[in-house]
Amino acid sequence: MANSASGIAVSDDCKLKFLELKAKRNHRYLVFKIDESMQQVVVEKVGGQAETHDDFANSLPPSECRYAVFDYDWTTDENVQKSRIFFVAWSPETARVRSKMLYASSKDRFRRELDGVQVELQATDPSEMSLDTFIGRIH
Repeated sequence: MANSASGIAVSDDCKLKFLELKAKRNHRYLVFKIDESMQQVVVEKVGGQAETHDDFANSLPPSECRYAVFDYDWTTDENVQKSRIFFVAWSPETARVRSKMLYASSKDRFRRELDGVQVELQATDPSEMSLDTFIGRIH
């Protein structure tokens, strides 16, 4: 099923890995990229459960667009374990204009495939990927 705006499809592996992250908590994060030769979004990197927010932020290329999902866990002041699943649209200033346009036109369709995302974040530079930004979006 291709996106009417950009013609980009979503691979079944993207949906499967997201379900594993959401339901089984097998992964800390997922990084997705658009494979232009196949005209679809594919999984580029899977972050293990032991990986941190820094590992996640460092997994995004400095000059290429990506989509990503991050499972953020924290403990409240009342000592209750909580979790939020973030969807990140990574579009750095240094990325090619054509790439930024392709990712922007495909984002909504791809985002709808990931049922269970609780917070959406648009980031254009590493400072917007800081842990403080994520914490600020929860409260």
